Amino acid sequence: MAGRINDDDVKAVRDAVPIDAVVSEYLQLRNAGGGNLKGLCPFHDEKSPSFHVSPAKGLYHCFGCQEGGDTVDFVMKIDHLSFAETIERLAAQAGITLRYEEGGYTPGRQQGERTRLVEAHKAAAQFYTEQLDGPEAEIARRFLAERGFEQAHAAHFGVGYSPAGWDHLTRFLRGRGFSDKELVLSGLAQEGRRGPIDRFRGRLMWPIRDISGEVVGFGARKLRDDDNGPKYLNTPETPLYRKSQVLYGIDLAKKEIAKTNRAVVVEGYTDVMACHLAGVTTAIATCGTAFGEGHIKILRRLLMDNSGSEVVFTFDGDAAGQKAALRAFEDDQKFAAETSIAISPGGMDPCDLRLAEGDHAVATLVESRTPLFAFALRSIVTRYNLDTEEGRIAAVEEAVPVVAAIKDRGLRDRYAIRLVGLVGITSQAEEQAIVRRVRGLARSRDDRSPQAPARTAARGPAGPAAPAPTAQQRGPALNLRSPARMVERELLKLALQRPDLVAPAFDAYGADEFTAPPYAVVRQCIQEAGGVSAADADYTARVMDAAPDDTIRSMITELSVEPLHTRRDPDPAYAGEQLVRVRIAAVDARIASLEGAARRCELQGDHEGAAAVHKEAWVLQQYGQTLRERGAAAL
Repeated sequence: MAGRINDDDVKAVRDAVPIDAVVSEYLQLRNAGGGNLKGLCPFHDEKSPSFHVSPAKGLYHCFGCQEGGDTVDFVMKIDHLSFAETIERLAAQAGITLRYEEGGYTPGRQQGERTRLVEAHKAAAQFYTEQLDGPEAEIARRFLAERGFEQAHAAHFGVGYSPAGWDHLTRFLRGRGFSDKELVLSGLAQEGRRGPIDRFRGRLMWPIRDISGEVVGFGARKLRDDDNGPKYLNTPETPLYRKSQVLYGIDLAKKEIAKTNRAVVVEGYTDVMACHLAGVTTAIATCGTAFGEGHIKILRRLLMDNSGSEVVFTFDGDAAGQKAALRAFEDDQKFAAETSIAISPGGMDPCDLRLAEGDHAVATLVESRTPLFAFALRSIVTRYNLDTEEGRIAAVEEAVPVVAAIKDRGLRDRYAIRLVGLVGITSQAEEQAIVRRVRGLARSRDDRSPQAPARTAARGPAGPAAPAPTAQQRGPALNLRSPARMVERELLKLALQRPDLVAPAFDAYGADEFTAPPYAVVRQCIQEAGGVSAADADYTARVMDAAPDDTIRSMITELSVEPLHTRRDPDPAYAGEQLVRVRIAAVDARIASLEGAARRCELQGDHEGAAAVHKEAWVLQQYGQTLRERGAAAL
């Protein structure tokens, strides 16, 4: 039976690993005010950042898709790990040795599957790099040297060599305690006639890391003529490795991509190496597949999807390279970033260019990029004989749908006019006809496209409105963000984020002073956690533990992360304003209730009872007046 991780160790891991450091491994975070950070949510597609992180609370919450939780929840969801696997990974990062109950810890038996596969890849990467120094790897070292890479360069990128025998790695990993089942599942070995054999044999090896820096697969380059396999052989699809969701070099490039708001997409492993060594440290590459939707999502999170960012594709100048560039055109408008193409005049890739002309030539290649729309048009037009009327007409026929596909109306019109110039049309009437055709085709496409769902509420820190009532529910939907309830929300945010500012007054507030039932439950959770006066390092965790269900737990996370609605730093005066406004609303509601009760007494002839109720209402009216005049001093 698998051992259970000691509770104290779990707490130590939660406390030791800052949530902003973990989340920053996957997306770019920027200041959101109030000590919080924000970025593009990694769990759903969005154009503006609604994913907020509170380093002080150790929590995150997305106001778009409502995902939220702590560091452990984030890692579990984004990497599809079990709870135990997540704690083991974070413990390794923090240097914490975990204790396991119910019989102690047995490596290989009590670690989760993904953790075991990661460890196998880590050991394999070490094995391959050590083999690169051996006599057999002379051919691999010569391959690197011929392309301008020194031993230090290979070490920087973790390049290694897989021996040509059948089972060198398999025997090595067995000696490390990995089972044959794990080796096959990881893609490091494959089934042979007499058991598992190495998948990669006699090849130059590049470790492929995910955005967090863990080795999840390998790319292997053929070196010998008697190797009948493909030129490049990658790890097959495994629980760790999905080629459509990994970018080679992303672990090295991610910080510079976020810093410079630029990513350079190249075609191969040696191209990434050449670019980085030439100072283009934002270079990345796909791993044996076309640049697609999964890769776009990775880059969008790093680039924050703003219009000032840029993605530069470099492709070979041959027909295949131009075809790849045009494929990129199809995905271009999934970025808010500007997209460009860089193709060297001689058709050389960055590796060859660096070898032939030096580092400066690689940097110059990237700087001489062309906007992707312009490249796409030019690639189409140059295939036709523009000296003939037939050639010009054919070029326009092929190019018009491409221009019409541009979503930005201003760009679309400008490129329609550019098309006219490229094909050599001089007639103003023909120019106007082409512009009208482009606009008409664009409108036709817009009319056929599925309509986006209507927005019922703004996203971002304001968040969505409460869900609409089901068929079984009665009455109007509960709007937790109505003006009447926003002040209650603000006070609860203060109680969770800045309990020092509302203590001790908040603890005297009853749950009945919060008119929205979910807010009343959150108030009760705070009380069960000891109240704001007892706030300490574990305060938020205690409030979360008091939540009766996941809905309230999610709301507590949301309120703990959502920015306060003040342009200044929250202070006692601001907190006092919220305390007073909630109390006045509660007093006014109670007065209205009493006045209704008094009228009912009078209708029933109970004048004595009505007088008593009127007296109670009068006392509350005086208290309300004092609150309005003196503010927090009257609490």
